[in-house]
Amino acid sequence: MALRIFKPITPGTRFYSVPTFEEITSTKPYKPLVVPLKKSGGRNNTGRITSRHRGGGHKRNYRIIDFKRNKIGMVATVKTVEYDPNRSARIALVQYQDEEIRYIICPDKLKVGDTIVASPDAEFKDGNALPLRRIPIGLYIHNIEMKPGKGAQIARSAGTACQVVASGEKTCQIKLPSGEIRMLPSTCYATLGTVSNGDHENIMYGKAGRKRWYGIRPQSRGMAMNPIDHPMGGGEGTSKSGGGRQHPESPWGQLAKGLKTRNKRKQSSKYIVRSRKSK
Repeated sequence: MALRIFKPITPGTRFYSVPTFEEITSTKPYKPLVVPLKKSGGRNNTGRITSRHRGGGHKRNYRIIDFKRNKIGMVATVKTVEYDPNRSARIALVQYQDEEIRYIICPDKLKVGDTIVASPDAEFKDGNALPLRRIPIGLYIHNIEMKPGKGAQIARSAGTACQVVASGEKTCQIKLPSGEIRMLPSTCYATLGTVSNGDHENIMYGKAGRKRWYGIRPQSRGMAMNPIDHPMGGGEGTSKSGGGRQHPESPWGQLAKGLKTRNKRKQSSKYIVRSRKSK
């Protein structure tokens, strides 16, 4: 899972790197687990743009991923490790003892032929899934549920992992990659190990056109706009909103730096033991 850095023989390859894909064993996805994926262009169900700077990009198909790992006690064998255009991590195609085939988020160092299992009595090795109360303190985990049986919601992107810091009968405490320590029900399942493709964060895109392949459109700075288009626009030269100092804000007037946007009355706040911003 290394990166290939290009020689700068053209302007587009001057700061350009791609994964080596050495861990990929199959270039064709398993068709029964592939469904069409329609692009939204950043628009909601009424046609209004709610997420700016989206559009275009290469056509993709969605791979159906098993985030629940609910075949308890049944051993699965890794058939292939594949690239998924919809996420930064690699995915693994596994076949269970009853011949059912599923995709899972591929842990780091998982190879073809390895066996994995989801069970409270599973061995402590990468790829196995266990309830949080059965995982020893200090082990790295990923693909973590927030509600029992709902499916994994935490630590699913490339190279991420959480750590068990406290364990109890009803709740367990895990440390997230942001530094936040959070309580979760002890019956929630998590997968041991770190998510694959850890070099993803070191990729250099090299040129603007490569971002367009991912469906990301150009973004203009607010200070480069006119006053009618942005609160920070206008003025002679590079000025702060027409010459007067103004705190950076969004096009709709919401402060962009330092404003706490989390709802103070949010129900899940009581499960946060230590904030990610606390030292």
